[in-house]
Amino acid sequence: MVQSDAFDKHIGRYADLIIRQRWWVMLAAIAASFLLASGMRFIGFDNDYRVFFSKDNPHLKAFEEQQRTYTKNDNILFTITPNNGNVFTPETLAAIEQVTEEAWLMPFALRVDSVSNFQYSHASGDELIVEDLVSNGADFSPAQLQHTREVALSEPFLVGQLINREASVTAVNITFQMPEKSMDETPQAVAAARQLKDKIEQAYPVTVNLSGVVMLSNAFFESSMNDMATLIPAMYLIIILVTFALVRSVGATLSTVLVIFLSMLGAMGAAGFAGIKITPPSSSATTIIMTLAVADSIHFLVSMFAGMRKGMSRHDAIRYSIKINMAPIFLTSVTTAVGFLSMNFSDAPPFHDLGNITAFGVMLAFALSVTLLPAMMAIIPVKASASQSRFGNWMEALGEFVLARRKPIFYISSLAALALAAAIPLNTFDDNFVGYFDKSVEFRTDTDYINDNLTGIYQVQFSLSAGEDYGVSDPEFLNTVNGFVEWYRSQPEVTHVNSFTDTFKRINKNMHGDDAAYYGLPKEKELAAQYLLLYELSLPEGLDLNNQMDIGKSSTQVIVTLKDMPSSKIAAVGERGRNWLLQNSSLESYGVGPAVMFAYISETNMKSMLFGTFVAVIIISILITLALRNVRIGAISLIPNLLPLAAAFGLWGVLVGEVNVAVSMVSGMALGIVVDDSVHFLSKYLRARNNEGMGVEDAIRYAFSTVGVAIVVTSIILIAGFSVLAQSSFGMNSGMAILTAIAITMALVLDFFLLPVLLLKLDKTTLNETAKEESPVEQTTQAEVIA
Repeated sequence: MVQSDAFDKHIGRYADLIIRQRWWVMLAAIAASFLLASGMRFIGFDNDYRVFFSKDNPHLKAFEEQQRTYTKNDNILFTITPNNGNVFTPETLAAIEQVTEEAWLMPFALRVDSVSNFQYSHASGDELIVEDLVSNGADFSPAQLQHTREVALSEPFLVGQLINREASVTAVNITFQMPEKSMDETPQAVAAARQLKDKIEQAYPVTVNLSGVVMLSNAFFESSMNDMATLIPAMYLIIILVTFALVRSVGATLSTVLVIFLSMLGAMGAAGFAGIKITPPSSSATTIIMTLAVADSIHFLVSMFAGMRKGMSRHDAIRYSIKINMAPIFLTSVTTAVGFLSMNFSDAPPFHDLGNITAFGVMLAFALSVTLLPAMMAIIPVKASASQSRFGNWMEALGEFVLARRKPIFYISSLAALALAAAIPLNTFDDNFVGYFDKSVEFRTDTDYINDNLTGIYQVQFSLSAGEDYGVSDPEFLNTVNGFVEWYRSQPEVTHVNSFTDTFKRINKNMHGDDAAYYGLPKEKELAAQYLLLYELSLPEGLDLNNQMDIGKSSTQVIVTLKDMPSSKIAAVGERGRNWLLQNSSLESYGVGPAVMFAYISETNMKSMLFGTFVAVIIISILITLALRNVRIGAISLIPNLLPLAAAFGLWGVLVGEVNVAVSMVSGMALGIVVDDSVHFLSKYLRARNNEGMGVEDAIRYAFSTVGVAIVVTSIILIAGFSVLAQSSFGMNSGMAILTAIAITMALVLDFFLLPVLLLKLDKTTLNETAKEESPVEQTTQAEVIA
């Protein structure tokens, strides 16, 4: 196929301008990039787990409404394990008391609950006594220690939440009220908690573990920082090694690294100007941009050095490379950007940011690859190696192999891909926000320990309304709540249920001389209201009932704590509770909480992304068809572009089987990447058919020999880049990266094996017909690579 004379003239003039004004072009490109990069000063980090949910998310709305009614549950669970395995010793009780006292002084602390300050109520004659369960525990006698142990292990509020049944592990729960005015509020609270942890471990024979919602939010932040500090240098090393191995030129390699570096800086600066806050998913944009940006430079350099080996001067080779690469790398950059922009269909805002930042970075990389890179190549006196790369010979041999064995290759490749695609139903939608972090992250190991030895971190919270002020004292309402609580306690997934009905029972017993026969709910509303008022007036400051009742005493909160389990089961447990209420009472309530929000996000996000991917497929297919100017070839290209994604998800179903919110993003993102290879292969194929007058087989040989090496090298870099990202300590990023690397690998295999065979079978056009369907997207010999 022949490009139009007008297009050639425009590109030729552009190339002449770049070479003639090379110094100014280089300086302008660098200056513009650094101007964009200056926006990085506006970048902030959002370490709140709520960032994963849009403001319109119904589960987030319900949770925030409940948090406005009751005390917030943003907490740090300070778990204490005595070395001797017994909580009820003077030393351990002293440690608990010290943590409890000093926790009140932590930044933004609102409430502290522990075994020591548990409000133990008991009768003294006709008087109700409410006091701390432990006071000066370091001086307790053996009899006092035994009494404290018996009381603690008989209290439903404590057992399974702040102490385990073996009395070998206990916890102090610190609730925070963050002002939400500064991004360093969470780090401040975490730093104070860690400082207290170190202090206690040095002073007492105990081990301290930290978990809770505040630690979760901080783990998101620290994981992002760790990834940016470790993965980016690793990615640069891979790019330098692979690029130098390909071009064997220090100047060309360093120029490529500069293009990548400026693309990354410019994209992050643009994010700063746009007011985007960095989150763990969007922090991976840096690594992804670096990975994708190198492809444009590779194609430009391979063509330039190929021209120089043919005898062209360096400047002529630059003109030649710009002319033949401008259209295809523009098309592949646009299709890649479209794929990432499809992430805006996600229900998780951080992935909008990841898609937008990366799309901008990809287009910036294209701009720098056709401005800065050729300008630098015109300045730096690079030379082409005289030797032909053996990889080029391997590509020619591979082309002959495919042509000679077209039938078995067709059946094996297509059946294997379809068989893998058939395994897609093995995937289930699930999320585990503790499992997002690998075991190198302290939050993960501490939380696993707490799940195994004390209590769960996953909670489902219900707000039950009596329908009137002070209605929580109504015996009928209390009996309904109690039935709900006892039903939940009988469920195998539940480790603890926190409800004020237990306190009502205890007060009723206290008011009858601590007679165990009266451990039950009051039978009269007025009596219950009096008990409630008397108890509330006896509570110290900071330990009010706002975490269990609203101010008007019209509703109460029931908190169900669950064992470690997949999010899909958390959603099911919450739904069972709602159904119990509907079937056994007139009450209606939905379970809310972070665990519930994460439980629903994967499935809803996948549905959104299926539509987003469909839109991306339509747009990308139209772009490819228009660029190639061949409807038949455009239709053929859909097969090697879509089948790798289906096969990758099928293989994921076989190997992993769990699709979380990040993995569900891969379809649209990877689509934009995998089309690049087929675009380059098909553009060379059509050039051979149209311009060189070749038949189908010779055109396939031509495509293999001219663009094969560049496709392999760019695919290797992409796979390597996403493999580096797969080392992230944050599971969302690593899972997304692994599946994307699998999809790119599948695409490389199918582009080299299935696509040529499909062309043999389906491209029945004559040479004259093909010549009429010219394409502006073409390259020339690119696989004549330097050894």
